[in-house]
Amino acid sequence: MSRLNAPYAISPHLLLRAYSIGLFPMAESAEDDQLYWVDPERRAVFPLDRFSVSRSLAKTVRSDRFDVGVDIDFDAVIDACAAPAFRRERTWINAEIRRLYRELFDLGFAHTVECRRDGRLVGGLYGVALGSAFFGESMFHFERDASKVALAHLVARLRAGGFQLLDTQFITPHLASLGAIEISREEYHHALERALLTKADFNVWAPDATVRGSQALAALAD
Repeated sequence: MSRLNAPYAISPHLLLRAYSIGLFPMAESAEDDQLYWVDPERRAVFPLDRFSVSRSLAKTVRSDRFDVGVDIDFDAVIDACAAPAFRRERTWINAEIRRLYRELFDLGFAHTVECRRDGRLVGGLYGVALGSAFFGESMFHFERDASKVALAHLVARLRAGGFQLLDTQFITPHLASLGAIEISREEYHHALERALLTKADFNVWAPDATVRGSQALAALAD
């Protein structure tokens, strides 16, 4: 994995430029105020036409157990992503990451998918849209299947909006079970170059629209 320290302040526009050439930032921990750029030798991506929806997940999505919305409360989502969780006592989301992605959200480049039950945020994710590429950054859940439902709704929205690439950075068994694969750095850069040539629409479904599970599943099957 290639790694380059970023000893100077990063602007949102520099961050977008970094994404456009295959880099993304990380910190050693939440307490570390420094960032470094990462360009993995192997990159995890979701082929958008091969997202794996099991019968049980499809049933959960269709049931509308969770109220799913986008771009409602970015700060709450990144707070939840940074919180200690099962098998994750430490986080790489430091104050600089929070600042940068909040600014990208204000500029319309960062987005969230949020799952709520009875008004309480119970799962979700955030990432960055650029061209027809979406760069997934982090996800969380406080209730079973909430992050999977958020991811299914994200993939459905990306398919409906004309996206070509969903980057999830590093492979995990959980992501692989949903259809994520690893590709080489060279393959990723070629896919990224193609995705940046066209403009997709994250808001193909209006942010304040209610997207039912049946609508999301139809987009995944289309």
